[in-house]
Amino acid sequence: MEQVLQILPSDISNCIKKYMDREQIDIQEIRLRVNQPIEINDGKHVFWLKNHFFSASDATLFLNKISEFSLYRLEEELRNGFITIAGGHRIGISGSVIVENSKVKAIHHVSSFNIRIAKPQFGMIQPYLSYILTDKIQNTLIIGPPQSGKTTLLRDLANYCATSTSTRSSYKTAIVDERSEICASINGVPQHLLGSRIDVLDRCPKAEGMMMFIRSMSPELIIVDEIGSQKDVEAIDEVIHAGVQLVCTVHGRSFAEISERPTIKNIIKNKIFQRFMVLSNQTTVGEVIEILDEEGQSLYRSRVMIK
Repeated sequence: MEQVLQILPSDISNCIKKYMDREQIDIQEIRLRVNQPIEINDGKHVFWLKNHFFSASDATLFLNKISEFSLYRLEEELRNGFITIAGGHRIGISGSVIVENSKVKAIHHVSSFNIRIAKPQFGMIQPYLSYILTDKIQNTLIIGPPQSGKTTLLRDLANYCATSTSTRSSYKTAIVDERSEICASINGVPQHLLGSRIDVLDRCPKAEGMMMFIRSMSPELIIVDEIGSQKDVEAIDEVIHAGVQLVCTVHGRSFAEISERPTIKNIIKNKIFQRFMVLSNQTTVGEVIEILDEEGQSLYRSRVMIK
């Protein structure tokens, strides 16, 4: 959080600090929109700092600070619509989009920012390891709506699998981090603490990245975030047939919901995954409400799910 406060305009930073101290909230997002009051939220509630508006000059100063006064240096990130800063915090941007050959070339006249505060959590996966790690890692698909903790859980599992202890060996773990969300790399260096046997392809398309790893890095486990395209499905099939284990995530609220999507339906039909973990964003981040096997039969249900 300190890295974020340091690059915000000083009056806004001081305003947020005072609010945090007074209200004792754990901020997940800070949203800044030109000519609008500042919005902050803790994942459950929205709070407005109505006495402080974000001005056009604030937006210019903030963008300059993020880019270290060189927008050209961040041209690729701006084209993707977000910037990752030290500490793994991610800043989404929106404004006037310039399109060339049907592709986004740049974003000019930035009018709003969404700062997502990175909070690596460790040990979240611990209660569910017996379902995922049996004689080997079970191919697992983590299902959840936005802000349910899919990526956080994925990162925690990667850390666990890539770290050996006195009682178990680690796995050669490969992460294809297409959107720099899992590792939050800066100049190729992950900002979040990761296990000792992890290799990362940062900002690499998932399908291409999975194939690159299989061809060159002999992984035992591949981890990717947010699958969905036909290319992803084809690459997943290649991974499985190469004898590599796989854990990934997908947007959704239930096993039944994702089962209706054309691309995911085929994955389920072919029993690519042996485990499906369903997350909720109703109470705590990373809360697993159900775990199912490859047949869609429930192996675990939380008390919330039972109710």
